[in-house]
Amino acid sequence: MASKTVVIAWGSGEDGQLGIGNSEEKEWVCAISALSSSNVCSVVAGSRNSLAICDDGKLFTWGWNQRGTLGHPQETKNENVPSQVKALANVKIIQAAIGGWHCLAVDEQGRAYAWGGNEYGQCGEEPEQKEDMGKPVRRDIIIPQRCVPRLSVRQVAAGGTHSVVLTREGHVWTWGQPWPPGDIKQISTPVRVQGLDSVRLIAVGAFHNLALLDDGTLMAWGNNEYGQLGTGDTQPRSQPIPVQGLSDLTL
Repeated sequence: MASKTVVIAWGSGEDGQLGIGNSEEKEWVCAISALSSSNVCSVVAGSRNSLAICDDGKLFTWGWNQRGTLGHPQETKNENVPSQVKALANVKIIQAAIGGWHCLAVDEQGRAYAWGGNEYGQCGEEPEQKEDMGKPVRRDIIIPQRCVPRLSVRQVAAGGTHSVVLTREGHVWTWGQPWPPGDIKQISTPVRVQGLDSVRLIAVGAFHNLALLDDGTLMAWGNNEYGQLGTGDTQPRSQPIPVQGLSDLTL
């Protein structure tokens, strides 16, 4: 008999991100009863919203929904009980990520999806016709839509206002606004990150990125204001560089 999973939550609940039916702050762990009948295999916590993936591929979301981050039209500002993302009910989701105010997911067939805030093109919306190139992107994507349809995706990662995917070939693609607002660029069309091959795993912060290669090398690029790239300085990097000081470690 398979063991039963219990999803527990604690901390700030002002946006309903704990999923316990209210917006209270919890200093002790508590079970999310709405997920008690679902066999959850992974959870993702954002700053204001949360999601859970079940072993059958169902995706549940809860918390803040003003930008479409829950994957369905807004009924209330916040939703404090998990609900299934109906738009993805017919696919088996295997992994997902939460960014600043957008979300990404990938199914078992390698198809990626995006929804939520899109003012920087972070959901990857592409104009349908060339004459629409000057048309502003939609600010919010309320219903999950396919992104990077030409790629077979293994993993998705979401930053503050940009998105990154790892393909099954070991390549990394990115789009959106990779730098803090100020040097604003809307790049809704995904581009491949040059200099990265045989990537095993990706991770993304608000405005910086990491890629672990098959040989154990850790590469970093992006904003470096606080030294988050591990380069010994605070200079940003637009291209991936090896993180120094890890040569004696097995990653």
